[in-house]
Amino acid sequence: MTHFLKLRKPSTLKWASFYFVENRLKIPFGQMGSFHIAQRQNLRLYRTKRSVVTENSDKTLFSDGEDVSRIPRDTWKEAQAALLEYLHCTRGIQFMDAENMSKNSPFFLKKLLKKVKNANDGGISMSRFLRYHPINEFEPFFESLGLKPCEYTPLLPRDLTFLSDDHLLMENHRILCEYGIERNKIGQIFKKAVRVFQHEFGVLPLKIQAYEELGFSQYFMAKIIVCSPHVLIADVDIKFIKVIEILRSLGFDFAWIKEHLSEQDSYNWSMILRVLNHFSEMGCSSELAGLISKHPGLLFEGSGGRALSLIAFLLKLGLPMDQISSMFLQFPEIQVAQFVSNLIKCFLFLHEIEMEVDEIGKIVCSYPISLGSCMLKKTNSLLSNLNVGKKRLCKYIKENPQELGKWGIGTRIGPLPASGEDIESQRLKMKFFLELGYGEKPDMMKKALKVFRGRGRELQERFDSIVNAGLDKEDVSEMVSVSPQILNQSKAVIQSKIYILVNELGYPVSTLVSFPSYLSYTPQRVRLRFAMYNWLKDHEKVEPDLALSTIVACSDKIFLRQYVNHHPSGPQVWQDLKSKINAG
Repeated sequence: MTHFLKLRKPSTLKWASFYFVENRLKIPFGQMGSFHIAQRQNLRLYRTKRSVVTENSDKTLFSDGEDVSRIPRDTWKEAQAALLEYLHCTRGIQFMDAENMSKNSPFFLKKLLKKVKNANDGGISMSRFLRYHPINEFEPFFESLGLKPCEYTPLLPRDLTFLSDDHLLMENHRILCEYGIERNKIGQIFKKAVRVFQHEFGVLPLKIQAYEELGFSQYFMAKIIVCSPHVLIADVDIKFIKVIEILRSLGFDFAWIKEHLSEQDSYNWSMILRVLNHFSEMGCSSELAGLISKHPGLLFEGSGGRALSLIAFLLKLGLPMDQISSMFLQFPEIQVAQFVSNLIKCFLFLHEIEMEVDEIGKIVCSYPISLGSCMLKKTNSLLSNLNVGKKRLCKYIKENPQELGKWGIGTRIGPLPASGEDIESQRLKMKFFLELGYGEKPDMMKKALKVFRGRGRELQERFDSIVNAGLDKEDVSEMVSVSPQILNQSKAVIQSKIYILVNELGYPVSTLVSFPSYLSYTPQRVRLRFAMYNWLKDHEKVEPDLALSTIVACSDKIFLRQYVNHHPSGPQVWQDLKSKINAG
């Protein structure tokens, strides 16, 4: 448990962001310090629909959605029969294996039919083709075991073509079949633990027998071998044995364990044992049976890695171990992976609205069940629906943290009630608009409320900063009427743009009266345009007295066509200046 306590808060954001963006709900095994938590694994997910031969259309439909030409049913059957005859009679493969390969390898058979000249005469043409063109028998073999071509292609032996050349593979395959494992599940075993099929003759039965002698039935071991074939690679897996013993001592029978294991997953019994031990150390021993019975995903989702990730995350935020234990005992009816994802999404949301890390920790630690049960809306959606800015939302959440759990996806959210500050800001904003003359025209007032962003005091400060630059109040009012967006910038930004106009470009401040939109353009754009204009002017390619609006307002495309391209070196100079200004 001391490994948990070594986790530090400053790395919480980086860890949470990585977990949420990279892992989502896929959480296999990794390490964090000396403590294992979930990290990324590149899993490939494929649909598992079987190939279907339709009664009416007489064509084969493949689950990958590929556009397949119509193949008559008779042709398909004859091709399967020809492949069976070749595999069994010509190549000497056991009849059951050959039949399974011919009937359950549609992708391979389709590829084979494409190579046959007269595909409509399936049986005869196929037999003739196979007589002179030996096939790679591993392809239909692996496909018949339940693997897709994209799954088995990396597993194909490089220097072998015939199954008879790999005696160990076929011998261990035979043992698994005789043990009662379905053929279409053996492919999963091969993909998860290829070393199972490399055992020498007689080794695999002894490994299975070792587990049966410990009291595991054939019925139970068949499921374990498919889900966790690694138990058959080395000696008896002690960690696996201990996990089963603990679960049995808690009252869980083999049928319950078998029911909650997924054949699509692979299990790390060492990690599952670690989860069980940590729950005991946290003081959950007496309630452990009920907790696991109600939430088996704590053990089996990602081999318990998701539960360990949750513990690590809450410890990073400062939640004491006894409260973490209490949280698990109140764990909601939700997948562990989804709970962790929801909790981390809430953490990242609070960071996006610029809340202090300590405050985030307090909120998440105070309401982990509520936040983990809620799939929060996106930040932009919440800001829009609540009709607030980040600063106001931060303050509201600090005062009403329980409200976070009510802002999940699918819920209808209305604007937050106006605060005292909002009412005062609205009063100042209305006063500002009245002074600009909008009060005489109600339609203009409505438009102004939509166009102008910011509090009333901020709008007045921005307006005054333009006046203080040396312009008459009436002129600035007219400027705002023509280009209202110029007030949707901070006071500092407006002042910096006026400084550039007067001190760098050499224009009088009165220029803004005729071209107020200048304040809407970025300093980078203005500097680039004038640097290029001055270069062209030095090379006598433009008129020396172009208006400010002519230089700045047109699009880059027009500016390049009308001015820059008039000089052979113009485009290159433009790019050089652009790189220099953007880098600066």
